[in-house]
Amino acid sequence: MHHDQTASPVEAGGPVWDGAPVPLRTDRLLRPFPVEVFPSWLADQVTAVAEATQTPLDLAASVALACLSTAAGGRVLVKVDRSWTEQVNLYTVTALPPGSRKSPVFRAMTSPLSAAEDALRELVAEQRVEAELASRVAWAKAEQLAKKAETAQANPTEALADATSAAKEATAIVVPELPRLMTDDVTPESCISLLAAHGGRMAVLSAEGDVFATLTGTRYSAAPNLGVFLKGHAGDKLQVDRKGRPAETIERPALTLGVTTQPGTLAGLAAMPGFRDRGVIARILYSLPANTVGSRNNQAEPVSEAVETTYADALRTLVLVLAGDQYSNPDDGQRQLELTADARQVLLEFQDWLEPRLDPRTGQLAPITDWASKLAGATVRLAALLHVAHTFHHGYAQPITDDTMRAAEAVGRYYLDHALAVYDLMGRSDPDLDDARTVLDWIRKRGFDTFTRRDALRGLQGNRFATAKDLDPALTLLTEHGHIRPRLTQITSKGGRPSTTYEVHPATHTAH
Repeated sequence: MHHDQTASPVEAGGPVWDGAPVPLRTDRLLRPFPVEVFPSWLADQVTAVAEATQTPLDLAASVALACLSTAAGGRVLVKVDRSWTEQVNLYTVTALPPGSRKSPVFRAMTSPLSAAEDALRELVAEQRVEAELASRVAWAKAEQLAKKAETAQANPTEALADATSAAKEATAIVVPELPRLMTDDVTPESCISLLAAHGGRMAVLSAEGDVFATLTGTRYSAAPNLGVFLKGHAGDKLQVDRKGRPAETIERPALTLGVTTQPGTLAGLAAMPGFRDRGVIARILYSLPANTVGSRNNQAEPVSEAVETTYADALRTLVLVLAGDQYSNPDDGQRQLELTADARQVLLEFQDWLEPRLDPRTGQLAPITDWASKLAGATVRLAALLHVAHTFHHGYAQPITDDTMRAAEAVGRYYLDHALAVYDLMGRSDPDLDDARTVLDWIRKRGFDTFTRRDALRGLQGNRFATAKDLDPALTLLTEHGHIRPRLTQITSKGGRPSTTYEVHPATHTAH
């Protein structure tokens, strides 16, 4: 597309382009996962699995945190101060391209949880048999007394009272559910039922990223159900009334999410209905590790039996210790941890560092304020998980120390780096960058070699640009990256305002 021009900063036949255009992306230097924060039983397993599978440490480490969350979620709370209490369940998502051996790592880290489930079921088995038998006897007695009350001629009131009392006694007998810690492919309704049946705690652990579409209901319906996602993270009361079924109420739900997926899934996450504006993506701890495919050692040592056994035994024991007698005693409350004064000071200093960076006008984290504003709370959760992982063998009821809080802060800063990279991937961490991508896509689709500012506004108005002023930052970025350059000023034949014309770099149409 060409226009007649009269004047320009760059005359026709002027200087050649200065190099190739720079891709519109933000390449960030992402810090490695600080695996040293884990106790040895966990750090050794993470390191060994990463070596055996030739995958980045980040992958096994993030899945490890999901395992800790599965063990502690719904069983531990942290009282930071009188008005601030945090749950300890996490949402973690790790993204690597296909063929990165995500599934073997996922299996290696999560398989001991199945053994822990079996151990919990053994503990409950005898109580369950006794409760089932007691329930059958009580209901038989209640049924017998109900029939007598129906035909009672003498003292009918007393007979009715006896039948009513027997029915109440039968109803009060609770048969413990078979313990369950985790699920995989689950709908919102099923997830709520699982939470209700298992003391308000459940983990959704999946090696496939399409769990988001299932868990929110968008796989089957255009209207996502985000309530379990949002309330299951915050611990807000969850109550569901369904036609033809008893209401389900969870006073303090604790949902864990541990997912491995592909970067393309993350790129589309922000576009899922309600995910950004209702705060779903702001609740997730993201990991975007460097891909090791192409540089892997195919003769790497497998995980040693000693490391594997130590890890499996420790994770199983951790689950059992934190579960307590939840299944035999439904009134068993959540353990509440506190911070030492020094740990509280470490957290406060981190909050003081974070706060000015959240400023919507001047803060470095303004583009991801929705995520970064939850980072202090996430750091408290991480501190609690590290605390119980280190101390469950000898009593974890002691307060969280400043050393543990510093370790949690290191993990929090790791996830901050990766959140910025993921929001770049979503096109959400830098609105100007996202706008520039939109303009660049428009240029490529139309095959322009030149276009005017007015052309761009007309072509994109109603998309995301209301005025020419809204368009300018994107045009500036494209110019700075070498995709376009101002060429001539077009004067309209009707004496209208001139409109800057841009020349498109020839390589822009091939440099995808």
